[in-house]
Amino acid sequence: MEIKEVFKPKAIEEAIKLLDHYQEASKIIAGGTDLIISIREGKEPAPVIIDVSSIGEIKEINEIDEWIEIGAGTTFTNITEAAILQGRYQGLIDAAASVGSPQIRNAATIGGNICNASPAADFIPPLLALDSLLIIQSTDQIREVKLEDFLRDKGKVALSSNEILTKVKFKKLNKGQGLGFNKLGLRKALAISRICTAVYLEVSEDSKCNEMRIANGSLGRYGLREKAVEDYFKGRALTDDTIRIGGGLLKDEVNSRLQGRSSAEFKREAVDGVFTVALTKAIENCSHRKGDLI
Repeated sequence: MEIKEVFKPKAIEEAIKLLDHYQEASKIIAGGTDLIISIREGKEPAPVIIDVSSIGEIKEINEIDEWIEIGAGTTFTNITEAAILQGRYQGLIDAAASVGSPQIRNAATIGGNICNASPAADFIPPLLALDSLLIIQSTDQIREVKLEDFLRDKGKVALSSNEILTKVKFKKLNKGQGLGFNKLGLRKALAISRICTAVYLEVSEDSKCNEMRIANGSLGRYGLREKAVEDYFKGRALTDDTIRIGGGLLKDEVNSRLQGRSSAEFKREAVDGVFTVALTKAIENCSHRKGDLI
């Protein structure tokens, strides 16, 4: 189906009114790195395009009280350059830097990465590990939903045709908290993830794990948390032995989930190493200083 109309609203309210009017006949576009290809291939019928790339308020990164808020129209290049995300949030920067080529990072937005719900989306695991909330707006309401609940299946999210994702927010990280990310791709340039892992870590003053959140991409139909492995680490010292045992539990989880798939054996063996590197980075980012756990 060919594109018949293109609108370029300057404010969220204007975009929402257009969505409410055109409903399923319309598609939101910001960077368009995935959607335009899908439209051209006939996979996404969209006679009406609503281009939100000129709405400034969805491109902001702000620290508000105890929260970090990132607009859904923020590009991955914006993420890599954001001073507010340096240090404890380095896992977000690393994930953004791993997305495609510089040209793709300059155009692609975090909102598109989330709403496309690809199993290989690089930015979803770190946001899951941060226990992120999404701000979704329509003409009727503004609602918050956990990212974990927003993801329904491969390419499927809990977003109605008259709603727009405007922001992502997560709690600010403090001393003893950090986020790490690691990715194993098919090739260095333009790498599509075979596995990507994000680890949020909170450690006590005696270097025990108060809380760990582990999220993986490309190990299921969409990005997901590894809660059984998280539970194992809680209250334990982060020794070589506990990390080895935790990695083994993760391998078992992946093996069970991917049984029957041709990639199962490779991913089962690879995920342990990817996780260990992500955890090591999370430990380093807890303090901003390498080698100093807290």
